[in-house]
Amino acid sequence: MSTKMPVNLTINGETFNVEVEPRWLLSDVIRHQVGLIGTHVGCEQGVCGACTVLIDGKPERSCLIFAVQAQGHQITTVEGLTQNKPDLTPLQQAFQNHHALQCGYCTPGMLLTATALLETEPHPNEHRIREALSGNVCRCTGYQFIVDAILEVAGDSKEASR
Repeated sequence: MSTKMPVNLTINGETFNVEVEPRWLLSDVIRHQVGLIGTHVGCEQGVCGACTVLIDGKPERSCLIFAVQAQGHQITTVEGLTQNKPDLTPLQQAFQNHHALQCGYCTPGMLLTATALLETEPHPNEHRIREALSGNVCRCTGYQFIVDAILEVAGDSKEASR
């Protein structure tokens, strides 16, 4: 017998009142009940980083958090990066400029991880960026273009230093 309970989730500044079973994962509720499909589910074990969202500004694996645990916290998904804005963020534009995506499956997690890094550390070096991204798996790009895009936003791009 399933017992659902009401949960109020604040996602991208909007409150969603949803009925969830206590065992439901935040990633599944975001995708299937709220309808924000930018949060991807890959390994379902917290290893790949595809499901990364920001919770109170910090990157977290939404496949490792029950939806009931997220009540009372501010959740940002990839859709929230450009919410109510006509243009891409500088980071998203840099990803486009540097071709920092191929299949795009890891991109939401990469963008949110990089956003959190740049919020706390506006001018990280390449080593620090690679360290921050180490929990996000990309099977297509080899990471260099992703790092180059983040370096551009950090004001330390290879082109800028020439």
